[in-house]
Amino acid sequence: MPREVDYNLLRALQALLEERSVTRAAERLRVSQPAASAALAKLRRHFADDLLVRSGNGYERTPLAARLLERAARAVGSADHVFSLQPDFDAATSERAFTLMLSDYSIAVLGGPLSRLLAAQAPRVRLHLRQVTAEAVDSASEALGRIDAFLLPHGFLASLPYEDLLQDEWACLISADNQVVGDELTRDDLGALPWVSVFHRPTAFTTAIRELRMHGIEPDVQLVTESYSTLPALIAGTNRVTLIQRRLTAGLDLTENFRVLPCPVPLASLNLAMWWHPTHTADAGHQWLRALVGAAAERLG
Repeated sequence: MPREVDYNLLRALQALLEERSVTRAAERLRVSQPAASAALAKLRRHFADDLLVRSGNGYERTPLAARLLERAARAVGSADHVFSLQPDFDAATSERAFTLMLSDYSIAVLGGPLSRLLAAQAPRVRLHLRQVTAEAVDSASEALGRIDAFLLPHGFLASLPYEDLLQDEWACLISADNQVVGDELTRDDLGALPWVSVFHRPTAFTTAIRELRMHGIEPDVQLVTESYSTLPALIAGTNRVTLIQRRLTAGLDLTENFRVLPCPVPLASLNLAMWWHPTHTADAGHQWLRALVGAAAERLG
């Protein structure tokens, strides 16, 4: 890259490409609109590309801009992590921002105590909870260069530092009007019923599904979702079955419309852990964050 490049333009590039508006990018960057326009002009000259082109009342990204978008966000995230590292950390006065990537299950279970502890200990710290995606799990090391940690069960990640948080058990969820299942769910039922699965990909899907296959049961996956909280809606009024965490069933309104049944084959418990990149291990702020999440898990018993 040419030496005369102004690396301050990197954040402007991200804002302009994400907002697709000079006005909104200026507001986000907290600069004047002429300053944002000047940044766009410099970027256009550097890349020899319009980046944003008029389309109706708005702007669309050029093909090059579409390719630059993710790379710019990744680079800004990595730079933020570099400059956020501190030898000391005072939670009571810090305005640092942290990002956790986790499932809606983790938010439902840990969100309450985590929110209360954050308010009590660090009223000015910002905590961004992002929904985990299969793509992020598949490229975990790269993703952890942009965020602070994953909250995921064992079985998805390896060769990364982690701290165990809590245990949970798997149960089977069916609709109360399921026409196939009798008083008990059987092994044959698991092979015959259509399934709803979560994160059903070769490298990212519910870890208990893998265990079913080890027991010789091949689930007939009919629906795939990336949200555990949607499972009841996808099960209701059908003969489908799914695996769901016991702790989550306590927080969902299952009433008389569903049946939560033991799985007819033994499944290992779900062990939720916090995973991070090794470069964060010695950072004082990250150490505090890990302690905060651990304390939230301890409050669950």
